[in-house]
Amino acid sequence: MTNIARMADAVADLLGFIDRSPTPYHAVSESVHRLRAAGYQSLDPAELWELGPGDRRYTQRGGGSLLAFEVGQRSPAEAGFAVIGAHTDSPNLRVKPLPDVLEQGYRQLAVEPYGAVLLHTWLDRDLSLAGRVHLREGGRARSQLLDFERPLLRIPNLAIHLQREVTSKGLKLDPQRHAAPLLGLADAPPLHELLVTELRARGLAEVAVEDVLGFDLMTYDTQPSAVAGARGEFVQAPRLDNLASCHAGVCALIAAGEHESAATRALVLYDHEEVGSRSASGAAGPLLAEGLERIVNAFKGGSPQGLPRALARSALISVDMAHAVHPNHADRHEPGHRPVVGRGPVIKVNANQSYSSDAHSAGDFRAFCEREGVTPQYFVSRSDLACGSTIGPISAARTGLATVDVGNPMLSMHSCREQAGSADVEPMIAVLRGFLAGPEAA
Repeated sequence: MTNIARMADAVADLLGFIDRSPTPYHAVSESVHRLRAAGYQSLDPAELWELGPGDRRYTQRGGGSLLAFEVGQRSPAEAGFAVIGAHTDSPNLRVKPLPDVLEQGYRQLAVEPYGAVLLHTWLDRDLSLAGRVHLREGGRARSQLLDFERPLLRIPNLAIHLQREVTSKGLKLDPQRHAAPLLGLADAPPLHELLVTELRARGLAEVAVEDVLGFDLMTYDTQPSAVAGARGEFVQAPRLDNLASCHAGVCALIAAGEHESAATRALVLYDHEEVGSRSASGAAGPLLAEGLERIVNAFKGGSPQGLPRALARSALISVDMAHAVHPNHADRHEPGHRPVVGRGPVIKVNANQSYSSDAHSAGDFRAFCEREGVTPQYFVSRSDLACGSTIGPISAARTGLATVDVGNPMLSMHSCREQAGSADVEPMIAVLRGFLAGPEAA
Protein backbone atom coordinates (compact mmCIF):
# COMPACT_ATOMS: atom_id res chain seq x y z
CA MET A 1 0.00 0.00 0.00
CA THR A 2 1.36 3.45 -0.91
CA ASN A 3 1.89 6.20 1.68
CA ILE A 4 -0.97 8.19 0.13
CA ALA A 5 -3.31 5.20 0.39
CA ARG A 6 -2.31 4.55 4.01
CA MET A 7 -2.91 8.21 4.84
CA ALA A 8 -6.35 8.17 3.23
CA ASP A 9 -7.33 4.96 5.01
CA ALA A 10 -6.17 6.31 8.37
CA VAL A 11 -8.13 9.54 7.90
CA ALA A 12 -11.32 7.73 6.86
CA ASP A 13 -10.99 5.41 9.85
CA LEU A 14 -10.51 8.36 12.19
CA LEU A 15 -13.64 10.09 10.88
CA GLY A 16 -15.68 6.93 11.43
CA PHE A 17 -14.27 6.53 14.94
CA ILE A 18 -15.23 10.11 15.86
CA ASP A 19 -18.73 9.94 14.39
CA ARG A 20 -19.42 6.73 16.33
CA SER A 21 -18.14 8.31 19.55
CA PRO A 22 -20.37 11.28 20.51
CA THR A 23 -19.60 10.74 24.23
CA PRO A 24 -16.78 9.23 26.31
CA TYR A 25 -18.98 6.17 26.90
CA HIS A 26 -19.41 5.63 23.18
CA ALA A 27 -15.67 6.20 22.60
CA VAL A 28 -14.88 3.41 25.05
CA SER A 29 -17.54 1.19 23.45
CA GLU A 30 -16.05 1.79 19.99
CA SER A 31 -12.53 1.11 21.31
CA VAL A 32 -13.68 -2.12 22.98
CA HIS A 33 -15.35 -3.23 19.74
CA ARG A 34 -12.05 -2.86 17.91
CA LEU A 35 -10.02 -4.46 20.66
CA ARG A 36 -12.30 -7.49 20.88
CA ALA A 37 -11.95 -7.98 17.13
CA ALA A 38 -8.17 -8.09 17.72
CA GLY A 39 -8.45 -10.79 20.38
CA TYR A 40 -8.71 -8.71 23.57
CA GLN A 41 -10.91 -10.11 26.34
CA SER A 42 -12.61 -8.36 29.24
CA LEU A 43 -11.23 -8.53 32.79
CA ASP A 44 -13.54 -8.06 35.76
CA PRO A 45 -11.91 -5.59 38.18
CA ALA A 46 -13.63 -7.41 41.08
CA GLU A 47 -12.05 -10.78 40.25
CA LEU A 48 -8.54 -12.19 40.66
CA TRP A 49 -6.37 -11.63 37.57
CA GLU A 50 -4.12 -14.42 36.29
CA LEU A 51 -1.99 -13.48 33.30
CA GLY A 52 0.67 -14.99 31.06
CA PRO A 53 2.76 -13.94 28.05
CA GLY A 54 0.69 -12.83 25.07
CA ASP A 55 -2.57 -12.40 26.97
CA ARG A 56 -4.67 -9.54 25.60
CA ARG A 57 -7.04 -8.00 28.11
CA TYR A 58 -8.99 -4.84 28.88
CA THR A 59 -10.90 -3.41 31.83
CA GLN A 60 -13.21 -0.41 32.10
CA ARG A 61 -13.76 2.21 34.78
CA GLY A 62 -16.81 4.45 35.12
CA GLY A 63 -18.01 3.82 31.56
CA GLY A 64 -15.73 6.47 30.03
CA SER A 65 -12.27 5.08 30.88
CA LEU A 66 -10.39 2.03 29.63
CA LEU A 67 -7.16 0.17 30.28
CA ALA A 68 -6.11 -2.34 27.61
CA PHE A 69 -2.86 -4.28 27.50
CA GLU A 70 -0.96 -7.16 25.91
CA VAL A 71 1.28 -9.01 28.35
CA GLY A 72 4.89 -9.20 27.20
CA GLN A 73 6.98 -12.31 26.69
CA ARG A 74 8.96 -11.50 29.83
CA SER A 75 7.66 -10.44 33.21
CA PRO A 76 7.03 -6.70 33.62
CA ALA A 77 9.61 -6.65 36.40
CA GLU A 78 12.24 -7.69 33.85
CA ALA A 79 11.01 -5.88 30.72
CA GLY A 80 8.77 -3.05 31.93
CA PHE A 81 5.74 -1.39 30.36
CA ALA A 82 5.28 0.70 27.22
CA VAL A 83 2.17 2.80 27.84
CA ILE A 84 0.14 5.22 25.72
CA GLY A 85 -2.32 7.55 27.45
CA ALA A 86 -5.09 9.80 26.11
CA HIS A 87 -8.50 11.09 27.21
CA THR A 88 -12.00 10.38 25.94
CA ASP A 89 -13.86 13.52 27.03
CA SER A 90 -14.32 16.83 25.20
CA PRO A 91 -15.89 20.17 26.18
CA ASN A 92 -19.64 20.24 25.56
CA LEU A 93 -22.99 21.03 27.15
CA ARG A 94 -24.36 18.46 29.58
CA VAL A 95 -27.97 18.04 30.65
CA LYS A 96 -28.88 18.85 34.25
CA PRO A 97 -30.75 16.24 36.37
CA LEU A 98 -34.05 18.15 36.25
CA PRO A 99 -33.82 19.20 32.62
CA ASP A 100 -37.18 20.53 31.50
CA VAL A 101 -37.62 24.29 31.12
CA LEU A 102 -40.72 26.05 29.77
CA GLU A 103 -40.06 29.61 28.64
CA GLN A 104 -42.06 31.97 26.41
CA GLY A 105 -43.92 29.15 24.66
CA TYR A 106 -40.87 26.95 24.11
CA ARG A 107 -39.61 23.75 25.72
CA GLN A 108 -35.91 23.96 26.50
CA LEU A 109 -33.29 21.86 28.27
CA ALA A 110 -31.29 23.03 31.26
CA VAL A 111 -27.64 22.41 30.44
CA GLU A 112 -24.28 23.03 32.11
CA PRO A 113 -21.01 23.71 30.28
CA TYR A 114 -18.51 20.87 30.70
CA GLY A 115 -14.88 21.94 30.48
CA ALA A 116 -13.61 25.12 28.83
CA VAL A 117 -16.28 25.37 26.13
CA LEU A 118 -16.02 27.95 23.35
CA LEU A 119 -19.70 28.63 23.93
CA HIS A 120 -20.38 30.78 20.89
CA THR A 121 -19.43 27.91 18.57
CA TRP A 122 -22.45 25.93 19.79
CA LEU A 123 -24.93 28.52 18.51
CA ASP A 124 -27.02 27.76 15.42
CA ARG A 125 -25.85 24.13 15.25
CA ASP A 126 -28.01 21.09 14.63
CA LEU A 127 -27.43 19.33 17.95
CA SER A 128 -28.39 15.92 19.24
CA LEU A 129 -28.16 14.11 22.58
CA ALA A 130 -26.17 11.04 23.54
CA GLY A 131 -24.83 9.37 26.65
CA ARG A 132 -26.09 6.73 29.03
CA VAL A 133 -29.35 6.16 30.87
CA HIS A 134 -29.52 4.33 34.20
CA LEU A 135 -32.58 2.06 34.20
CA ARG A 136 -34.47 0.01 36.75
CA GLU A 137 -34.66 -3.57 35.47
CA GLY A 138 -36.57 -5.89 37.78
CA GLY A 139 -34.95 -5.60 41.18
CA ARG A 140 -31.68 -4.34 39.73
CA ALA A 141 -30.38 -1.37 37.74
CA ARG A 142 -28.24 -1.15 34.62
CA SER A 143 -26.82 1.47 32.26
CA GLN A 144 -27.84 1.68 28.62
CA LEU A 145 -25.94 3.61 25.96
CA LEU A 146 -28.16 5.93 23.94
CA ASP A 147 -27.67 8.19 20.94
CA PHE A 148 -30.62 9.99 19.35
CA GLU A 149 -28.59 10.20 16.10
CA ARG A 150 -30.64 13.07 14.67
CA PRO A 151 -31.03 16.84 14.99
CA LEU A 152 -32.98 17.41 18.18
CA LEU A 153 -31.77 20.70 19.69
CA ARG A 154 -30.64 24.17 18.68
CA ILE A 155 -29.33 27.24 20.52
CA PRO A 156 -30.46 30.09 18.25
CA ASN A 157 -28.45 33.26 17.94
CA LEU A 158 -30.12 36.57 18.72
CA ALA A 159 -30.76 38.55 15.53
CA ILE A 160 -28.41 41.48 14.99
CA HIS A 161 -31.43 43.80 14.81
CA LEU A 162 -31.93 43.14 18.55
CA GLN A 163 -28.27 43.57 19.51
CA ARG A 164 -26.69 46.18 17.25
CA GLU A 165 -23.88 46.62 19.77
CA VAL A 166 -22.52 43.13 19.01
CA THR A 167 -20.55 44.50 16.05
CA SER A 168 -18.64 46.96 18.24
CA LYS A 169 -18.60 45.26 21.65
CA GLY A 170 -18.49 41.63 20.62
CA LEU A 171 -20.71 38.71 21.60
CA LYS A 172 -21.06 38.11 25.34
CA LEU A 173 -22.82 34.94 26.44
CA ASP A 174 -24.00 34.02 29.92
CA PRO A 175 -23.95 30.19 30.17
CA GLN A 176 -26.91 30.25 32.55
CA ARG A 177 -29.18 32.54 30.53
CA HIS A 178 -28.06 32.11 26.92
CA ALA A 179 -27.10 28.44 26.46
CA ALA A 180 -30.37 26.55 27.03
CA PRO A 181 -31.16 24.77 23.74
CA LEU A 182 -34.66 24.61 22.23
CA LEU A 183 -36.17 21.13 22.32
CA GLY A 184 -39.57 22.04 20.89
CA LEU A 185 -42.64 24.16 21.47
CA ALA A 186 -44.24 24.17 24.90
CA ASP A 187 -46.45 21.15 24.18
CA ALA A 188 -43.48 18.96 23.14
CA PRO A 189 -42.89 15.90 25.38
CA PRO A 190 -40.49 16.34 28.31
CA LEU A 191 -37.08 14.71 28.14
CA HIS A 192 -37.90 11.62 30.19
CA GLU A 193 -40.73 10.75 27.80
CA LEU A 194 -38.42 11.25 24.82
CA LEU A 195 -35.87 8.95 26.43
CA VAL A 196 -38.42 6.20 26.94
CA THR A 197 -39.75 6.55 23.38
CA GLU A 198 -36.23 6.30 22.00
CA LEU A 199 -35.33 3.31 24.17
CA ARG A 200 -38.49 1.50 23.12
CA ALA A 201 -37.68 2.16 19.48
CA ARG A 202 -34.33 0.46 20.11
CA GLY A 203 -35.81 -2.74 21.47
CA LEU A 204 -36.45 -2.01 25.17
CA ALA A 205 -40.20 -2.41 24.80
CA GLU A 206 -41.01 -2.75 28.51
CA VAL A 207 -39.22 0.38 29.76
CA ALA A 208 -41.42 3.06 31.38
CA VAL A 209 -40.81 6.63 32.51
CA GLU A 210 -40.59 5.53 36.15
CA ASP A 211 -37.79 3.10 35.19
CA VAL A 212 -35.45 5.99 34.30
CA LEU A 213 -33.38 6.40 37.47
CA GLY A 214 -30.84 8.84 36.07
CA PHE A 215 -28.78 9.80 33.04
CA ASP A 216 -25.51 11.28 31.86
CA LEU A 217 -26.46 13.05 28.63
CA MET A 218 -24.55 15.55 26.56
CA THR A 219 -25.08 17.54 23.39
CA TYR A 220 -23.12 17.03 20.19
CA ASP A 221 -23.07 18.45 16.67
CA THR A 222 -24.76 16.16 14.17
CA GLN A 223 -22.77 17.39 11.15
CA PRO A 224 -20.56 14.46 10.06
CA SER A 225 -16.79 14.70 10.23
CA ALA A 226 -15.22 15.65 6.91
CA VAL A 227 -12.06 16.06 4.89
CA ALA A 228 -11.72 19.60 3.53
CA GLY A 229 -9.28 21.99 1.91
CA ALA A 230 -8.12 22.56 -1.65
CA ARG A 231 -6.26 19.23 -1.63
CA GLY A 232 -7.96 17.52 1.28
CA GLU A 233 -5.38 18.91 3.70
CA PHE A 234 -7.73 19.25 6.65
CA VAL A 235 -9.79 17.05 8.92
CA GLN A 236 -12.80 18.96 10.26
CA ALA A 237 -14.70 17.25 13.02
CA PRO A 238 -16.04 17.54 16.55
CA ARG A 239 -14.03 16.17 19.48
CA LEU A 240 -10.68 15.93 17.68
CA ASP A 241 -9.39 16.95 21.10
CA ASN A 242 -8.95 14.25 22.09
CA LEU A 243 -10.59 11.42 20.13
CA ALA A 244 -7.91 11.74 17.46
CA SER A 245 -5.37 10.65 20.08
CA CYS A 246 -7.61 7.86 21.39
CA HIS A 247 -7.96 6.59 17.83
CA ALA A 248 -4.20 6.72 17.29
CA GLY A 249 -3.61 4.81 20.53
CA VAL A 250 -6.13 2.08 19.75
CA CYS A 251 -4.80 1.66 16.20
CA ALA A 252 -1.20 1.56 17.44
CA LEU A 253 -1.91 -1.03 20.13
CA ILE A 254 -3.69 -3.34 17.69
CA ALA A 255 -1.04 -2.90 14.98
CA ALA A 256 1.83 -3.50 17.43
CA GLY A 257 0.31 -6.89 18.18
CA GLU A 258 1.72 -8.17 14.89
CA HIS A 259 5.08 -8.45 16.69
CA GLU A 260 5.91 -10.15 19.96
CA SER A 261 7.42 -7.88 22.59
CA ALA A 262 9.40 -8.54 25.73
CA ALA A 263 7.70 -5.55 27.38
CA THR A 264 4.02 -5.37 28.29
CA ARG A 265 2.31 -2.74 26.14
CA ALA A 266 -0.71 -0.85 27.36
CA LEU A 267 -3.22 1.84 26.45
CA VAL A 268 -5.06 3.92 29.04
CA LEU A 269 -7.94 6.19 28.00
CA TYR A 270 -9.17 8.48 30.76
CA ASP A 271 -12.41 10.41 31.25
CA HIS A 272 -12.63 13.87 32.89
CA GLU A 273 -9.37 15.38 31.64
CA GLU A 274 -11.19 18.51 30.52
CA VAL A 275 -12.31 19.21 34.09
CA GLY A 276 -9.03 18.48 35.89
CA SER A 277 -8.89 14.64 35.98
CA ARG A 278 -9.93 14.56 39.65
CA SER A 279 -12.30 11.59 39.60
CA ALA A 280 -12.29 7.83 40.10
CA SER A 281 -12.00 7.36 36.34
CA GLY A 282 -9.71 10.34 35.66
CA ALA A 283 -5.93 10.44 35.50
CA ALA A 284 -5.77 11.42 39.18
CA GLY A 285 -7.65 8.22 40.03
CA PRO A 286 -6.19 4.75 40.52
CA LEU A 287 -6.93 3.18 37.11
CA LEU A 288 -3.40 3.10 35.67
CA ALA A 289 -1.34 2.69 38.84
CA GLU A 290 -3.65 0.01 40.16
CA GLY A 291 -3.81 -1.72 36.79
CA LEU A 292 -0.03 -1.87 36.36
CA GLU A 293 0.36 -3.26 39.87
CA ARG A 294 -2.22 -5.97 39.20
CA ILE A 295 -0.54 -6.93 35.93
CA VAL A 296 2.81 -7.33 37.71
CA ASN A 297 1.25 -9.39 40.50
CA ALA A 298 -0.83 -11.50 38.10
CA PHE A 299 2.11 -12.50 35.87
CA LYS A 300 2.74 -16.19 36.36
CA GLY A 301 5.74 -16.83 38.57
CA GLY A 302 5.71 -13.42 40.24
CA SER A 303 8.81 -11.40 41.01
CA PRO A 304 10.19 -9.81 44.23
CA GLN A 305 9.70 -6.01 44.31
CA GLY A 306 8.06 -6.43 40.92
CA LEU A 307 6.19 -3.14 40.57
CA PRO A 308 9.01 -0.67 41.30
CA ARG A 309 11.36 -2.72 39.15
CA ALA A 310 8.80 -2.67 36.30
CA LEU A 311 8.16 1.07 36.57
CA ALA A 312 11.89 1.80 36.46
CA ARG A 313 12.00 0.05 33.06
CA SER A 314 8.85 1.73 31.69
CA ALA A 315 7.73 4.79 29.75
CA LEU A 316 4.47 6.62 29.05
CA ILE A 317 3.56 8.70 26.01
CA SER A 318 0.75 11.11 26.89
CA VAL A 319 -1.04 11.98 23.64
CA ASP A 320 -3.22 15.09 23.55
CA MET A 321 -3.77 17.48 20.68
CA ALA A 322 -1.38 20.44 20.32
CA HIS A 323 -1.88 24.10 19.37
CA ALA A 324 -0.96 24.80 15.74
CA VAL A 325 0.02 28.35 14.92
CA HIS A 326 -3.07 30.34 13.90
CA PRO A 327 -2.44 32.43 10.77
CA ASN A 328 -4.73 35.22 12.01
CA HIS A 329 -3.31 35.23 15.54
CA ALA A 330 0.33 34.30 15.16
CA ASP A 331 1.24 36.75 17.93
CA ARG A 332 -0.40 34.41 20.47
CA HIS A 333 2.34 31.84 19.89
CA GLU A 334 5.94 31.61 21.09
CA PRO A 335 7.94 32.85 18.07
CA GLY A 336 10.38 29.95 18.01
CA HIS A 337 7.82 27.19 18.61
CA ARG A 338 4.98 27.44 16.12
CA PRO A 339 3.74 24.02 14.97
CA VAL A 340 2.03 23.88 11.59
CA VAL A 341 -0.87 21.61 10.66
CA GLY A 342 0.26 18.79 8.37
CA ARG A 343 3.91 18.76 9.43
CA GLY A 344 3.91 15.99 11.96
CA PRO A 345 3.66 15.21 15.69
CA VAL A 346 4.37 17.90 18.26
CA ILE A 347 6.46 17.49 21.42
CA LYS A 348 4.96 19.73 24.11
CA VAL A 349 7.26 21.31 26.70
CA ASN A 350 6.61 23.47 29.76
CA ALA A 351 9.28 24.29 32.33
CA ASN A 352 6.65 24.46 35.09
CA GLN A 353 5.50 20.89 34.41
CA SER A 354 2.12 21.60 32.89
CA TYR A 355 3.56 19.15 30.35
CA SER A 356 5.71 16.27 31.57
CA SER A 357 8.31 16.27 28.77
CA ASP A 358 11.98 16.54 29.66
CA ALA A 359 15.19 16.06 27.68
CA HIS A 360 15.17 12.32 28.29
CA SER A 361 11.53 11.54 27.46
CA ALA A 362 11.34 14.05 24.57
CA GLY A 363 14.62 12.74 23.18
CA ASP A 364 13.31 9.19 23.22
CA PHE A 365 10.15 10.27 21.40
CA ARG A 366 12.23 12.07 18.81
CA ALA A 367 14.17 8.84 18.29
CA PHE A 368 10.90 6.93 17.78
CA CYS A 369 9.89 9.53 15.19
CA GLU A 370 13.21 9.28 13.35
CA ARG A 371 12.87 5.51 13.21
CA GLU A 372 9.59 5.99 11.31
CA GLY A 373 10.99 8.72 9.04
CA VAL A 374 9.00 11.44 10.85
CA THR A 375 10.31 14.85 11.97
CA PRO A 376 8.65 16.12 15.17
CA GLN A 377 7.71 19.73 15.91
CA TYR A 378 7.83 21.53 19.26
CA PHE A 379 5.30 23.62 21.17
CA VAL A 380 6.05 25.93 24.11
CA SER A 381 3.56 28.53 25.37
CA ARG A 382 4.51 32.19 25.35
CA SER A 383 6.13 33.12 28.65
CA ASP A 384 3.38 35.69 29.29
CA LEU A 385 0.50 33.26 28.69
CA ALA A 386 -0.80 30.48 30.93
CA CYS A 387 -0.21 26.95 29.72
CA GLY A 388 -2.88 24.25 29.56
CA SER A 389 -2.16 20.81 30.95
CA THR A 390 -2.77 17.14 30.16
CA ILE A 391 -2.96 13.71 31.75
CA GLY A 392 0.83 13.50 31.44
CA PRO A 393 2.03 15.22 34.63
CA ILE A 394 -0.80 13.67 36.67
CA SER A 395 -0.12 10.14 35.41
CA ALA A 396 3.61 10.61 35.89
CA ALA A 397 3.07 11.72 39.48
CA ARG A 398 0.73 8.81 40.21
CA THR A 399 3.01 6.12 38.75
CA GLY A 400 6.55 7.49 38.53
CA LEU A 401 6.69 6.63 34.81
CA ALA A 402 9.08 8.58 32.57
CA THR A 403 6.58 10.57 30.51
CA VAL A 404 6.52 12.74 27.40
CA ASP A 405 3.61 14.93 26.26
CA VAL A 406 2.93 14.93 22.53
CA GLY A 407 0.04 15.52 20.12
CA ASN A 408 -0.89 16.37 16.59
CA PRO A 409 -1.28 20.09 15.76
CA MET A 410 -4.77 21.52 15.42
CA LEU A 411 -6.83 24.71 15.19
CA SER A 412 -10.15 25.64 16.83
CA MET A 413 -9.38 23.63 19.98
CA HIS A 414 -12.45 23.39 22.27
CA SER A 415 -14.75 24.56 19.49
CA CYS A 416 -17.92 22.63 18.65
CA ARG A 417 -16.04 21.67 15.45
CA GLU A 418 -12.26 21.54 15.30
CA GLN A 419 -9.64 21.36 12.54
CA ALA A 420 -6.50 19.28 12.14
CA GLY A 421 -4.27 17.97 9.35
CA SER A 422 -5.00 14.92 7.20
CA ALA A 423 -1.28 14.30 6.75
CA ASP A 424 -0.72 14.05 10.52
CA VAL A 425 -3.05 11.14 11.25
CA GLU A 426 -1.03 8.18 9.94
CA PRO A 427 2.44 9.33 11.11
CA MET A 428 1.30 9.59 14.75
CA ILE A 429 -0.14 6.07 14.57
CA ALA A 430 3.11 4.81 13.06
CA VAL A 431 5.29 6.42 15.75
CA LEU A 432 3.09 5.09 18.57
CA ARG A 433 3.03 1.64 16.98
CA GLY A 434 6.83 1.65 16.81
CA PHE A 435 7.05 2.63 20.47
CA LEU A 436 4.73 -0.21 21.51
CA ALA A 437 6.27 -2.78 19.18
CA GLY A 438 9.67 -2.21 20.77
CA PRO A 439 13.17 -2.61 19.40
CA GLU A 440 12.42 -6.21 18.41
CA ALA A 441 10.22 -4.91 15.57
CA ALA A 442 12.66 -2.27 14.32
